[in-house]
Amino acid sequence: MNKILTIAQSKLWMEEPHNCTDGKDVLTIFTSLFDPLAAYDPKMRYVPALAESWIVSEDARTWTFKLRPDVKFHNGQSVDAEAVVFSLKRMARPDMGVTLGAPGVYNQYLVGMEVEILNRQMLRLTLSEPMADLLDILVTGYILPPDTVERLGDGFKAGPIGSGPFEFVGYEKGVRIRARKNSNYFQALPDYEAIEWLLVPDPNERLSMIKDGRAHIAAGPPYRASLEDNDLNYVRSRGSTVFIIIYNAKNGPLKDPRIRLALNLGVDRKALINRVLKGAGYPLSGFVSPVHFGFDPGQTPIRFDPNRARALLKESGYSEGLSLTLDSPTSLPNEAVRLSQALADQLKRIGVEINIVYTEDRELYANKVRRKDIHDMCIFDSSPLSTFRVLKEKVDARFEGSWWQGYHNEAVEKLLDAAQATADNRRREAIYKQCFRLLSEDPPWLYLYNAMNITGIAPHLSAWQMPAHGVIDPRYVP
Repeated sequence: MNKILTIAQSKLWMEEPHNCTDGKDVLTIFTSLFDPLAAYDPKMRYVPALAESWIVSEDARTWTFKLRPDVKFHNGQSVDAEAVVFSLKRMARPDMGVTLGAPGVYNQYLVGMEVEILNRQMLRLTLSEPMADLLDILVTGYILPPDTVERLGDGFKAGPIGSGPFEFVGYEKGVRIRARKNSNYFQALPDYEAIEWLLVPDPNERLSMIKDGRAHIAAGPPYRASLEDNDLNYVRSRGSTVFIIIYNAKNGPLKDPRIRLALNLGVDRKALINRVLKGAGYPLSGFVSPVHFGFDPGQTPIRFDPNRARALLKESGYSEGLSLTLDSPTSLPNEAVRLSQALADQLKRIGVEINIVYTEDRELYANKVRRKDIHDMCIFDSSPLSTFRVLKEKVDARFEGSWWQGYHNEAVEKLLDAAQATADNRRREAIYKQCFRLLSEDPPWLYLYNAMNITGIAPHLSAWQMPAHGVIDPRYVP
């Protein structure tokens, strides 16, 4: 009997593979069907994928990739330098890389790049500026068969062809996606003949499916059930997405760094996590999570210190209190409403009154943030596992990325320039640690928490651990 890995998840749809997404359910499917040049291993380190090796120039502007020989797409066509060049140029188009209304996420990094084919298995990328963290971008730069993509156009996502560990078989809208094992894959694979992803929106039903053997992995069970159900096998891990309140640092009271710091000092993160997530989270100690490159474990976290918070507010001219307006979605994060109210209750204790404005349409909400059309602050998350991308898109005032809201720190920007041009990983990591320290002293956001990944699993998967980015990679499921 064929072994099938069955994954029950809350969302299921076929997506354009060159759109930029942080949707874990989507990325799980992409990771199964497609390959980039370099990929994450279970410890979030870069390992060869379609590229068996690469060389970076000293100034971090030129990257030379050597491809694995004799790799085929699922339709039998060769994965060669021409396919890579086609895919990277397609990925870099301004109409690609769309995410929650923000267009051209990849374009802003790859625009102006020059690509030279050296031979069928080698190519050279020359970037318009140094980019030592290019792999942070290319890790989701899936390589696609040019002829098929051009022939099918938008229809490609309905019948995708890649070179990944599993080959697309069929999609029943609202029911399931099926894929079979790629027997010619270049890497040893677990003993599964196929994968089946099932759409199961009800988290309690996903748990039932684990208990009665109808599913092997249940992505995202409810926190309370997972933590209290002694009959359920599950794994916990710290997610890499940081949940934050982005400040409007361009207009209003939060232009003042003392107030930005005061709000951070005025929040009891452990109490917040207990109330909002029923304990299923981890206090955030800086602008990135502990699994991010450049996180500094030696940096003292911002402590809960309401007395110092009040003193900073008084010093800023708000000894009689401060009123701020918080923009909040009603989903993504799904605890947004609870979080908004809990924050308002906590900050009231240091003399800050929070008025909450809710937006139900999540894409409309994202577009409000992208247009810099927020009030004093807004609930958001920072999902890239790339420290470089977080700094570039959300912190660098010169770049004015989609989610940047007026913050400016010249010292951090100079360090970012240095990091971009530093190909040596250890030296670049030390630079990012300096950024971590500076952004703890002068926070651009109100730092809140990382959520806990809680994943229901069948008993035979007890040795498996969900990776920090929350994407189920079938190559590593035992």
